[in-house]
Amino acid sequence: MSRALPKYNKRRVVFIGGAAAVVLSGAVIAGSALAGTPDKSSTAQSARTLSDPGTISCPDVKSQLPAVPASAQAEVDRNLTLLDTQIAEANKRLVDTVGQGGANFVQNAILGPLKDKRVSTIDRIAIAIGRQGTKPTGLDSLATCALNTGGTGTNTGTDTGATDTATPSATASATDAAGGTDTTTAAGTISCPDVKSQLPAVPASAQAEVDRNLTLLDTQIAEANKRLVDTVGQGGPNFVQNAILGPLKDKRVSTIDRIAIAIGRQGTKPSGLDSLAACTLTK
Repeated sequence: MSRALPKYNKRRVVFIGGAAAVVLSGAVIAGSALAGTPDKSSTAQSARTLSDPGTISCPDVKSQLPAVPASAQAEVDRNLTLLDTQIAEANKRLVDTVGQGGANFVQNAILGPLKDKRVSTIDRIAIAIGRQGTKPTGLDSLATCALNTGGTGTNTGTDTGATDTATPSATASATDAAGGTDTTTAAGTISCPDVKSQLPAVPASAQAEVDRNLTLLDTQIAEANKRLVDTVGQGGPNFVQNAILGPLKDKRVSTIDRIAIAIGRQGTKPSGLDSLAACTLTK
């Protein structure tokens, strides 16, 4: 003869069943939530992939050099290290400016200025070697770098940038023959200190080289003014400083240094001319 369960046992069974249902429901809810939540590591990886700006690759210069005289080794090594620094800075700028500017932003603001810096640095290496031996030629071909995106490379643009040998544009004329300018355009005015008036007497044997570099200063300013016009509206608030004035200063430092070296070969090398390298933008 069976006995009915005590009432408190029934209540306990109901309680346990309810608890089990709650636990089961919680497991289902938790499982559903986990199933619908993207994996954090996967999301981070996707973000990195989508925003990966690529890397900048440049030809190796050291392996293309001839035997370096012992007296020039320190200067050559210093400039080889500077080439590495320039690439590292360009790669950092590439990351920091992802999404800025138009289709030619990377070429105009990063690859072009990097090439200009490398031309000047490589030229200093060649000059250092040439002081005690035969100056190597053709090294300028190693100045151009490329952007490796691992994809379509749509941000590299087609503009080849400005180099020291470019012809001044009509939009950036009115430069003088002394390495200074006061050219006004719709984009503003780049003004640079006059170099020629600050030079000491130039030895006759150095006159041609000095004049050539003074003309090059004019060309550099003309190129900068053209880039100023061509890139109106591109980049952020520091675009002009980072992409135009900064690279222009670097080029002027190298050119002014060549002027001082040329004078110093036959006389006293002038000092303090580097203070004339920085230019300003006025609107």
